[in-house]
Amino acid sequence: MTEAFWQKKMSTYVIGDIQGCYKALRKILKKVKFNSATDSLWCVGDLVNRGPKSLDTLRYLYDLGNACKIVLGNHDLHFIAINEGCAPARGKDTLKDLLEAPDVKKLSDWLRQQPLAYHNKVITNKGEENFLMIHAGVAPSWSLQTTLDLSAEVELALQANNYRKFLQSMYGDRPVRWCDSLKGYDRLRVITNYLTRVRFCDEKGTMCLKIKEGLNAAPIAFKPWYEYEKLTPATKILFGHWAALEGFTGKSNIRALDTGYVWGRELSLLCLETDIIVKVESKSG
Repeated sequence: MTEAFWQKKMSTYVIGDIQGCYKALRKILKKVKFNSATDSLWCVGDLVNRGPKSLDTLRYLYDLGNACKIVLGNHDLHFIAINEGCAPARGKDTLKDLLEAPDVKKLSDWLRQQPLAYHNKVITNKGEENFLMIHAGVAPSWSLQTTLDLSAEVELALQANNYRKFLQSMYGDRPVRWCDSLKGYDRLRVITNYLTRVRFCDEKGTMCLKIKEGLNAAPIAFKPWYEYEKLTPATKILFGHWAALEGFTGKSNIRALDTGYVWGRELSLLCLETDIIVKVESKSG
């Protein structure tokens, strides 16, 4: 990579699951000479938890303002639920510094305003391209517009006056598949599970949410969700959540950005304009 590449007028970077690994975040942004005055940073979710510095991570991203675009991941929703008294903390959580911070309400409220799906067009070296950023996946039957519309339903629930009722109701694995006739919190829960938790499903969209391993762990008749999606090639999909994929989907229009930094592997940053990916190896968060 030449010096001229890092001196581009504007770049759009997409980063994999940060999970509170603040030092790695700053290191990789320094590596590409990220400038919040001209560049954009897209985050595929799971900004917090598991890593050591969730508070520093959220404060930094919050301060980036409009230069930062975020979709919520399951760990981000879990933090909001704990902070609002809607769910208990779990033994592996590393959110203590964040939950006890004087600005925790500001940061939690800011996250509640973020979407679960983000769509935009970017001028790349191939011309104008459509990108959809989500944390986990989509149902086989969803179009781009359906995905955005259903995401908006959850976003409205998170921002409503009774948002705590949604946070209390979002946990659980059922319903196991999408159906247009679903209503209430069952409807919101299954939308949330596709967008923030799914890895494997069958051709009808039945989700298997218990298995977190790689492709060899697929149950009979189940495949990765992206083997069924109908959005590409018109729209490129950017997602995180599935570190066991190690960034590989076998599909050029579907990019897996979670490469498992918090588990001792790498943090990945993709430049949309050039399709160049940069990584930093895990040493400490």
